[in-house]
Amino acid sequence: MDKSSFTIFNLTEDQAIAILETPPDQLEDASDRYIAASQLVNFPSDRSINALIAAIQNNEPGLDNRIVRRKAVETLGYFKAFVALPIIRSCLEDEDCYTVENAVWAIGEIGTQDEGILGEITEILEKPGQNYRAIIQTLAKLAYKPALEKIRKFTASEDQAISSAAIATICRFTEDYTQMSRVVELLQHPNVNARRSCIQDIIDAKYYPAVPQIAQCCISMVFRLRGIRLLASAGIPSGEITFADIEPHLEQAICDHPNNLELVHEYDQTPSLEFVINELYETDFGRCYLATKTLLDIYPDVAPAAIMATYAEKAHHDYGGHYHVIKLLGWLKYQPAYDLLVKALYNQEPQFQKSRTAAAIALGELGDKRVIPELKANLENNIWHLKYACLMALKKLDDRTGSSIITKDADFLVQAKAIRLEDG
Repeated sequence: MDKSSFTIFNLTEDQAIAILETPPDQLEDASDRYIAASQLVNFPSDRSINALIAAIQNNEPGLDNRIVRRKAVETLGYFKAFVALPIIRSCLEDEDCYTVENAVWAIGEIGTQDEGILGEITEILEKPGQNYRAIIQTLAKLAYKPALEKIRKFTASEDQAISSAAIATICRFTEDYTQMSRVVELLQHPNVNARRSCIQDIIDAKYYPAVPQIAQCCISMVFRLRGIRLLASAGIPSGEITFADIEPHLEQAICDHPNNLELVHEYDQTPSLEFVINELYETDFGRCYLATKTLLDIYPDVAPAAIMATYAEKAHHDYGGHYHVIKLLGWLKYQPAYDLLVKALYNQEPQFQKSRTAAAIALGELGDKRVIPELKANLENNIWHLKYACLMALKKLDDRTGSSIITKDADFLVQAKAIRLEDG
């Protein structure tokens, strides 16, 4: 098929369906059908659903077609397409474990209380080489308690992500939460994936006592805020917790100072300044937080110049490193960074959104009251944690006038904080 008539990542529904229905040997690139199946997520129509079902029914054994089938199953899950449940159910017996995984997830999204389907999902726990965590999570989501005993054996899994999901599910099914401490302990696990996974399990179990430990966990602020926020959104309306219960932990996570975290790594000797600066750009935030603490504790006088020397080369395009650099410039109270921090406060690039929150906190740390109008201006945006951080920064600058702007904010956490500030 001639690609000249469309841009491959901006397909119309007609174009995506046409590509999906084209035999692979007639396409210029074997990945086109996968892209088409992905793009159809933007068009939840009967035509799209039927095209995706037809793609799943194509059992040609090649890898390219298997990948298309996986994506088609996933897209139908996003659609919550009940009409596709029979074809997705048939994928539970597929030889490709990734197709099985996507089918299980899609059934969880669509929702069912069909004992036959739920029993088939449970039986997959007996098959080798499957994504047991995804299966357990779906059985928990669909509240299929007959699966309890088959799930129980996974509580002893050496894979922490699997054991965490199994323990949390057993606690939910039995309403006995005494073993949730084993899940909470994983928040300090050296493996970053174990730390991230257990937060989701705590959310799913609605285990509110873990909020303080989530705030102290050495993973990205985004993951911690998501966990605290979802627990708050479930627990506050039900009366099981209050805003006052979570407020200090929420703000601890937004401030994100390494002294308030349970660090999971350590150095066996004092590292060089160059080494520590480079650690700010690691993907495991546990290492980044250790580097941040080291710069603050050991290299506070020389750290600003060293950070700025590498900024143009690294931080301006590495959004993880950029976040840590912005925070550090505030903690170090580096006044020459004022303009750079204000620029970061207004950064519209999607991947740099958490840096905007870091910039608000950093500007509050600098103590320069020129920034008060800038912080107030950023109270009117759609990023809830940025608005919250601006309120915190304004309070640090002894300005309470900003809170009156958003006492009726659409976000329940921002509104709660604004009202608290208004009440003094």
